[in-house]
Amino acid sequence: MAKKETPIKAYNNEEFLSSSDGRTIRLLAEYLEPKARFKKHKVMDTIVFFGSARLKPRKEAVAELNKLKNVNPKSNPNFAKDLRKAQHHVEMSKYYEDAVELSRKLTEWSMNLETNANRFIICTGGGPGIMEAANKGAKKAGGYSIGLNISIPFEQFVNSYVTKELSFEFHYFFMRKFWFSYLSKALIVFPGGFGTFDELFEILTLIQTGKIRKKLAVVIYDEKYWKSVINFDALIDNGVINAEDLKLFHFCNDVDTAFNIVKDHLVKNFLKEKESDIIEPKINIG
Repeated sequence: MAKKETPIKAYNNEEFLSSSDGRTIRLLAEYLEPKARFKKHKVMDTIVFFGSARLKPRKEAVAELNKLKNVNPKSNPNFAKDLRKAQHHVEMSKYYEDAVELSRKLTEWSMNLETNANRFIICTGGGPGIMEAANKGAKKAGGYSIGLNISIPFEQFVNSYVTKELSFEFHYFFMRKFWFSYLSKALIVFPGGFGTFDELFEILTLIQTGKIRKKLAVVIYDEKYWKSVINFDALIDNGVINAEDLKLFHFCNDVDTAFNIVKDHLVKNFLKEKESDIIEPKINIG
């Protein structure tokens, strides 16, 4: 007599879970699994760093420039263009180094707080560039850091400085953005491109429209860079934002100023919160 095959249980049915009908379950998994992990590791809140994935450490940028200078210009028809690009990478590397230092200072400060929870943990997208720099700074200070990575064709590897237990891989951008927003008490935005613009302006929109009602500090790093790529005054002049909307964030131009803005904001607004609110905080996201 032939043995009867046991039907596959729904939660073991990979074909179903990967189908359009299983999408709701996948969405819930990207909410519930990080939630459980944050609770396990007593992560109460975060400081989020945004910025370009393309920026390099100064040592690496200088090495690439020196390597290029040692090549015979006649052997490379694009030598002048490549040289300018390499020189610019060296100039932009200051942001990488500043992100390392700022993250280190914030992590050292948070680790000295009298608390049983893990407060104000550095959180990034987990990739290279500014993300790597912020995770690196936290590790240099001996602290945890979070990496909320996303599966995309480019820049999708997790940098080596993310705390292993707090490394995540998301499929859905909006669930990743939810976790950036949900636990954050401060957001620091370094120079970046489309992705950084998207993340920054979505947060500003949520604050402007009252969907984020907590007192979230938004620090935009290097006023000269940001005002060169975005004409904030033109937005006001054309009546598409109010002058008061510029009060939703702070410009700053150096590590110490950024550190003091974030630290003072967190002390004033969030250090009196109950640690029993870990992962169930009164975040006030509508």
